[in-house]
Amino acid sequence: MGPKIIIIDYGMGNLRSVQKAFEKIGTQANVTRDKKEIARASAIVLPGVGAFKDCMDNLEKYGLIEPLLQSVEEGKSYLGICLGLQILFSESEEFGSHKGLDLIRGKVVKFRQDPEHKVPHMGWNTVEIEKKIPVLKGIESGDFFYFVHSYYVVPEQEEGIATRTLYGRPFVSSIAQGNLFATQFHPEKSQQKGLQILQNFVKSI
Repeated sequence: MGPKIIIIDYGMGNLRSVQKAFEKIGTQANVTRDKKEIARASAIVLPGVGAFKDCMDNLEKYGLIEPLLQSVEEGKSYLGICLGLQILFSESEEFGSHKGLDLIRGKVVKFRQDPEHKVPHMGWNTVEIEKKIPVLKGIESGDFFYFVHSYYVVPEQEEGIATRTLYGRPFVSSIAQGNLFATQFHPEKSQQKGLQILQNFVKSI
């Protein structure tokens, strides 16, 4: 029996494509919002596409904030993807000011559009490694990952930054802090390198 991985179903996000990516690397990951299942998990995954406030509202509506915070507090591995990275932060400026989980001090801000850099930032872009960590084993600066987002995270502290990406200006494209690892890019859409990250995550649990 491998680790018990739960993908949290909060009613939005590309849950099935993340589940399929885990299947590709031979790992079972169950999609659920059952609190008992979440409590029994050894790792939790929170993918997401859409708006920050909708994500927080849905987590609250389904009573998932407490089990999520409990899991993190117990030291379970957490993988956040896109919105799953952003909601770890204190607040977002998307459609007004909205509170996040505040597990990482900092905020989520919008890209400023210019003629060369359309918003949303969409498509393939490279990462620069800031921090050598097991979950990025086999990943090098210059490797391409797939992005779709209009907002990016600005941590108050630099030490959690795992990778940066350049889009008009450098922005934080993944963080690693304690048992939290989260990416702005989509590993499940990033072909071999993305699957490598998922594999590394499973090994790290």
